[in-house]
Amino acid sequence: MKQEMGEVELIVDMGDLCGECPIWEPDLSQLYWTDIAGRNFQRYSPDLNRYELLHHGLEINGFALKEGGGFVITNSHGVWRWDGVNEPTSVLTEIEGHRCRLNDCIADPVGRLLTGSWHYDPNAEYELGKLISVDVDGRSSILDEGIHGSNGLAFSSDQKTLYFADSVLRTIYAYDYDLEHGTVANRRVVVKLAPEEGVPDGLTVDSESFLWSAQWYGGCVIRYDPDGHVERRIALPAKQISSLTFGGLDLSDIYITSARSDGPTPLRPRNYDPTTGTVGGALYRVSTNIRGVHEFRCLV
Repeated sequence: MKQEMGEVELIVDMGDLCGECPIWEPDLSQLYWTDIAGRNFQRYSPDLNRYELLHHGLEINGFALKEGGGFVITNSHGVWRWDGVNEPTSVLTEIEGHRCRLNDCIADPVGRLLTGSWHYDPNAEYELGKLISVDVDGRSSILDEGIHGSNGLAFSSDQKTLYFADSVLRTIYAYDYDLEHGTVANRRVVVKLAPEEGVPDGLTVDSESFLWSAQWYGGCVIRYDPDGHVERRIALPAKQISSLTFGGLDLSDIYITSARSDGPTPLRPRNYDPTTGTVGGALYRVSTNIRGVHEFRCLV
């Protein structure tokens, strides 16, 4: 039997152009997230029901909490260490001669940073993206190649499987993950969305090893079982749902980001009508009886 889900709550609507990468900070009981296009870094404190704009002007496409404080961030120019206030410090700008134009990222259980490069251009030939690892000593390596639209990353609750979304191909891949060596193997398709659906964006997992995916253009988040079958679909009052994470004291609240900026792309689903409904820009929350798992902290 499916667990009961609460109503969708609108938590704050700051009109995020591209709200992304929500991460729950358990020590402070606060949620961080970024507005990529608006270049805003934001925080929400549910105990106080308080929203704060922490920083403006820095492009943050993805980030992980850094062990000891601060963040490790990814953007169009690479990987950076950032204390949340001062100018970030560069960690990686290119790999094997390839520019690190990076999108989402995640820390693995031992503190490495995994991220994907994105060069998609619907109007021209473009370089394919790569799945990249930055080890705790700063050494970088390419784990996989041939990705059209690098996006969300997540680890299974047993830490043996890495999930990686290719938005352009409407595909979520699964890899066997070797935690000791930080390598991947056996890439396979776990989810393949039809052209009339949205595209997979941010990912997370819950403590029952089910995978959750935010669906851009689809106006929903979807829970998949480990074999990629749809277990449930939660509709949201916005079309461009970008990412999600579990938060709250027992990690049973799902925080969901969305995006207001819209433009015609070949990735729009068939019969998509951009003139009706709400595009996005708000932060939402859904209370559940399902518990998530904590995101790992980065040691890079």
